[in-house]
Amino acid sequence: MRTLICGSLAFDSIMVFQDHFKNHILPDKIHMLNVSFLVPEMRREYGGCAGNIAYNLKLLGGEPMIMATVGDDFVSYAERLDAQAISREYVRHVAGTYTAQAFITTDLDDNQITAFHPGAMNYSHENDVREAQDIKLGIVAPDGRDGMLRHVRGFYEAGIPCVFDPGQGMPLFSGDELLECVHKSRYVILNDYEAELLQSRTGEDLAALGRHVEALIVTRGAEGSVIHTAGEQISIPAVRPAAVLDPTGCGDAYRGGILYGIAEGLDWETAGQLASVMGSIKIEHRGGQNHAPSRQEIAGRLKVAFGKTL
Repeated sequence: MRTLICGSLAFDSIMVFQDHFKNHILPDKIHMLNVSFLVPEMRREYGGCAGNIAYNLKLLGGEPMIMATVGDDFVSYAERLDAQAISREYVRHVAGTYTAQAFITTDLDDNQITAFHPGAMNYSHENDVREAQDIKLGIVAPDGRDGMLRHVRGFYEAGIPCVFDPGQGMPLFSGDELLECVHKSRYVILNDYEAELLQSRTGEDLAALGRHVEALIVTRGAEGSVIHTAGEQISIPAVRPAAVLDPTGCGDAYRGGILYGIAEGLDWETAGQLASVMGSIKIEHRGGQNHAPSRQEIAGRLKVAFGKTL
């Protein structure tokens, strides 16, 4: 099933400062802060919510179609997508811009200082999901604000079921806009903090919000996830990973599993269990797209964890 994944494509430049920020920032001088950190260790990762979700869906054998806006520096990412046979048909190049990117500096206490440049992501509203062909399922993941609103409305007008995944973009929307997005989506997925924020902004609790959609899914990190559907709550345990190296992109890996489950008509418990397996595999690797299990390996992990196969 062709699944349209609307969201960001981005580069993540991750640097490690071999000391502690607190040793170099004077609390009584933060009003005139001027510091420089030597970061001899650096890596550049391919990321962005749309890229990460599509990568995981492709690992499962799905057919992701990315809809995003990118800049002049996108060449290496484009080559990567081509090598993975992930379609760029609906990836729009915005001349004179950079592709969205994050610059993340981490110290030895795992504190982080991040600068994010949205770049071409600010033009995501120039895409129109109604122009995509033969799409049966969609997701609206974090992207430019106007683009996210347009995509939700476009899926609704086209009669295509979509997942609303506001993520870190949630503060950009008013309560009324968030309610509109929930009402016009078939599914909603959030982490536990975002779920609290959605309730606060809309004035509706999860039970009320869940009545507007077929499923409302709340992820809780190491505590697993809960799927609210048909007036019931299905608890999905987290799958214990072999190692915990990097949580970056775990939520996107989970979403790849959920999208595959919806596309393949899996029951919600099985879809959630598969999503949990995908998150566990991801956390064992650094970066959002450096895990590369075969579909058979994923099926084996699902069998061991839950006694089920793909």
